[in-house]
Amino acid sequence: MTTFDTDVVVIGAGPVGLTLANLLSVRGHRATVLEARHELIDYPRGVGLDDESIRTLHTAGLWERVRPFTVPHHVVRLVNGTGQVLATNNPRTQEFGYPRKHGFVQPLVDKELAAGLDRFPDTELRFDHKVVGLEDHGDHVIVTAERRDAEGELVDTGTVTARYAVGCEGGNSFTRKWMGVDFEGKSPSTRWVVVDVADDPIGTPSVYLGADPRRPYVSIGLPQGIRRWEFMLHDDEPTELCDDPAFMRSLLRRHVPDPAALKVINQRTFTHHGRVASDFRKGRVFVAGDAAHLMPVWLGQGWNSGIRDATNLAWKLSAVLAGDASDALLDTYTEERRKHASDMIDVNMAAGTIMKMGRFGGAVRDIAASALNLVPKWKSYFTELRFKPMPRYASGVVVDQATLTPGRAHPGFKESKRGGGVLAPFVDSAGELSPVGLQFIQPRVNTADATNVLLDDVTGDWWTLAAWGTDPTAYLNEADLKLVRRHRVKLVSFMPETQRIWAEREYVNAPAPVTVVGDSTGALKDWFDVRACGLVVLRPDHFVAVACLTLQAPRALTALRKAASLTTEPAAEQAPQPLEGTSV
Repeated sequence: MTTFDTDVVVIGAGPVGLTLANLLSVRGHRATVLEARHELIDYPRGVGLDDESIRTLHTAGLWERVRPFTVPHHVVRLVNGTGQVLATNNPRTQEFGYPRKHGFVQPLVDKELAAGLDRFPDTELRFDHKVVGLEDHGDHVIVTAERRDAEGELVDTGTVTARYAVGCEGGNSFTRKWMGVDFEGKSPSTRWVVVDVADDPIGTPSVYLGADPRRPYVSIGLPQGIRRWEFMLHDDEPTELCDDPAFMRSLLRRHVPDPAALKVINQRTFTHHGRVASDFRKGRVFVAGDAAHLMPVWLGQGWNSGIRDATNLAWKLSAVLAGDASDALLDTYTEERRKHASDMIDVNMAAGTIMKMGRFGGAVRDIAASALNLVPKWKSYFTELRFKPMPRYASGVVVDQATLTPGRAHPGFKESKRGGGVLAPFVDSAGELSPVGLQFIQPRVNTADATNVLLDDVTGDWWTLAAWGTDPTAYLNEADLKLVRRHRVKLVSFMPETQRIWAEREYVNAPAPVTVVGDSTGALKDWFDVRACGLVVLRPDHFVAVACLTLQAPRALTALRKAASLTTEPAAEQAPQPLEGTSV
């Protein structure tokens, strides 16, 4: 019988690896993070934090620790060479519970992600451990790492045995290369120099994307008085030119009157990439974050896309480790995450093209932007961030709303008489016919125990079955209830706040405990009002796995069990045992 040092070896202590380890640990599993460096990277990289990522940080119990290093409502303005605003990205909706965009200081946030691991006695972060070998033995993995001292001298070599391994070690990933998968896409030759300064000499908040034909640039106001500039280098300008203080002052002179007075805290040169791995899994080994995909920085999605990977993979690994699902569930990770990562790369590459247009192309772009701003619908496409593809899982752990077919979902459906009623083809404000595969909203709600709290604080971080306006157990048979109990599904009744007290009394004798949630803002009522469903099943990552009529709950649960490869028998007790032999 194989014994294990840990449940999951995470290779790389960047934000993705640290987030994954935290998410596994809060769900009761062990993780060991191996990092080749002596310490966390201390220079800023990512600067944009999305509401989806904040929702994940909240699940990991880290949002309040991270929050002081962020600034909400980060507005992005695209300007041309004369300073004319061509488009403004300023979404003010908070459908997922938080402002859509935040600025943040990555080293400080990453530090909190690492400190979060201290909460778990069976999870650890090991620096100076460079992974040099991987073995997949079918039912476990063995990871070999070299341990080096501060001078880089080899101290020893050892192994860690685990059930799974996840490579989160960046674009030059050893794990991805070991997997032997393709890294498809482009690596444009365009180079950019990044300059971060303390005591912001400008003071204007938010972000300016300077589509200047002479030299595209970015200017960003960040928390704690930091200002970032990014300047594109022309093809005839060698990278070494950035080491010349006179050249750097010439770049900054158009933005501040006295560049020599700036307090530079970081300066680096980088190249944009647009690449995605052909597969995110090989056996018991996975890749996530930059190891799985690289994207240009224009929309601030590199950090956030990696966190989406960690969010998706963490709950699936947790379910398999707990014996709640078979290993087949893990196949849905690539299926769900690869397409969205590829879509984000395409959008970022397109944004880069707009930024780098020459004089003639820039003039055409400016005229087109002025015309778009005259049409409110087109203008809102940019203002409300609608051009950014939201994660939508059309396959994987989803159930088609029209046919209740497991593993597939379609945004639209035709009228169907299957399953006990005609599904009226309602269309919501975003033009969607079905919410399956989309992230569920998170308004503030009331319960018997709490007032004005975010919905995730009520539903938790595992499965939720919720019905609008009625008892969610009304049509569940004993087999359904057994499945609900087996997989710790939280049963919830969404009610108008005016009906909450009545429902709490009415459902006290339901065959399983029901939490009544008062819809105090009307957001939940509005959500169900434009969709052809009265019942949803939410996945542990808060995405809609099932949307159906309340009467269809038994059929929907059967389909979900297949889509998620859920087990029906109780999970076997797994007593971790230390591995005998050498261990790093």
